[in-house]
Amino acid sequence: MTRNARRPLGLAQLSLLNTAPPDLVGIAAEAGFDFIGVRVRPVTPAERPYDLQPGSPMLRETLVRMRDTGVTVRDIEFLLLDGSDQREAWLRMMEAGQALEASSLTVAGADPDAARLVHTLARMSEDGREFGITPALEAISYQPVASIAKAADIARQAGCHIVVDTLHFNRYNGAGPVRQREELRANADLVPLLQLCDGPAERPTSRETLVIESRSEREVPGEGEFGLAEVVAALPDGLPVSVETPSDRRVAELGELGWARRLKSGLDAVLAEAGTLRKPGTLHTAVAK
Repeated sequence: MTRNARRPLGLAQLSLLNTAPPDLVGIAAEAGFDFIGVRVRPVTPAERPYDLQPGSPMLRETLVRMRDTGVTVRDIEFLLLDGSDQREAWLRMMEAGQALEASSLTVAGADPDAARLVHTLARMSEDGREFGITPALEAISYQPVASIAKAADIARQAGCHIVVDTLHFNRYNGAGPVRQREELRANADLVPLLQLCDGPAERPTSRETLVIESRSEREVPGEGEFGLAEVVAALPDGLPVSVETPSDRRVAELGELGWARRLKSGLDAVLAEAGTLRKPGTLHTAVAK
C-alpha cells in the first residue's frame, strides 16, 4: 500500500456508509489510505448499526484487520447534541472509540441554547479525558451551529476541537469564501482533521435538499467547484485529511473499492494543487479569490 509521506490520509465512514468497519479497513488499505473514520452509533433509524463495543465480534475483527493492514482509526462519530441528556450515549461511544484507539469524537450542535451546548461539550470533554478522546464540534450548514466562527467560539469555551467539512464550509450562507478562510486560519489550532468533498457552487434551496446532498450525493474532491486546494492551503501542512464523500449512485456504479480508489485519486490531486499554492507568492493570491 502506498503511504502519503507528508500527512495521514483517511476514508470516512460516510463515504461507504453500508460497508462494515472490518471491510472498510481492508478497502481503505487497498485504496492507499492511512486511517478510517468509524460510525459507532447510527445517526438515522434506517442506518445499519455497527456493534463495536468492547467484547463484540465486530470489534475483534476490526482490530485484526487493523493490525494486518496498518490502517488505524482516528475519529468516531456521530452524536447530534440537541439539549437532551445524552451522557450514556457518548460514554458508550467513547468506550468503543478507546478500544479502536481513536482520538476524536465528532458531534454537531442542534441545541439552540448556546450556553447549554457549551456546558454539554465541557462535560463531554471532561469525560473524554478518561478515554483519550476529545469531542470535535462540526459546523453543519443546516444546524444551529453552522459556521466555523460559532463552532470555534463554543469549542474554546468547552475545551474541545472543531471538525471542518468542506461541504458545510461551502454551504454556510452567512459569509463569503474569503471570510470563511480567514476564520479557518484564525482557528486552525482547534482543527484535528479536515474532511473533503466537492460539489457545485450553487447552494441547494431548502433544508431538505441540503440534508439529501450531505448524506447521499457529494462529488469527488477536485471534480466540483468548492475551491478545495485553497481550503487545504489555509491549514497546517501536515494536518490529517479524510475524504467524506457519500454517493449512492457512484458506489453502485464503481463498487466499494472502485469508489474508494476514485476518492483517493481525487484527494491526491487536490493535495498536489494545494502544495503549489503554498509556494512563496502564491498563497496570498489564492486565498484572496
